[in-house]
Amino acid sequence: MELDGRVVVVTGGTRGVGAGIARSFLAAGAHVAVCARRPPEAPVSAAGREASYTPVDLRDPTAVRTFLGAVAGRYGRLDCLVNNAGGTPYRLLGEGEGEEGEAERHARVVELNLLAPLTASLAALPWLRASRGSVVMVGSVSGTRPSPGTAAYGAAKAGLENLARSMAVEWAPEVRVNTLVLGMVRTELSHLHYGDAAGIAAVGATVPLGRLAEPADVGEAAVFLASDRARYISGAGLLVHGGGERPAFLDAATVNKES
Repeated sequence: MELDGRVVVVTGGTRGVGAGIARSFLAAGAHVAVCARRPPEAPVSAAGREASYTPVDLRDPTAVRTFLGAVAGRYGRLDCLVNNAGGTPYRLLGEGEGEEGEAERHARVVELNLLAPLTASLAALPWLRASRGSVVMVGSVSGTRPSPGTAAYGAAKAGLENLARSMAVEWAPEVRVNTLVLGMVRTELSHLHYGDAAGIAAVGATVPLGRLAEPADVGEAAVFLASDRARYISGAGLLVHGGGERPAFLDAATVNKES
């Protein structure tokens, strides 16, 4: 899966899952450019190589076009765009009932997780067509099941996977478009979602493979989808969730228990 000489952009690539993806591409030999609103605490590097960083607000179409144009101009090509930037705070719908700006807060979540990837993909399209490259969307299992507390995020991720499938049809055969559908990943922000170390371990134990994903697990899957080994894969959603979630009814039922 060597990607020597390929040029890859990872949005939100300065920490967490995005940094893990960037490191995997660096290790595979690609030139990697990352962007985010804030710089990384330390350079994103792997295998003795370092990703370049540019501050970009992905909700600003002009800034996105300028950034991608600069990357393509620097290297003379662009082979893969990984739309990783996203996320959301925990907020129940109607929690601030009657509160001014509540709807706008949820709308911003949709903007970051759905509209920003669309904006970036459109901006990258001319170069991706020229290189016969690919787009990798970073989706979530929240887009395929109820997502209480993060409803706008789940809705955006559901839309993102549908968007990717439509792009895959419209942009074929020059550009492949796929989605990584992620389960739970252990990052520096895991405590915000799962609590302390005991909580993170307990949540990981609910996954069939017995742990949360590491950012590197996601990165290796992204490298595969961008590589020639996936040359006939487009419009696909690759589940990276460790086997998913054990159905709750199995534990609630009073029959068919394992001895």
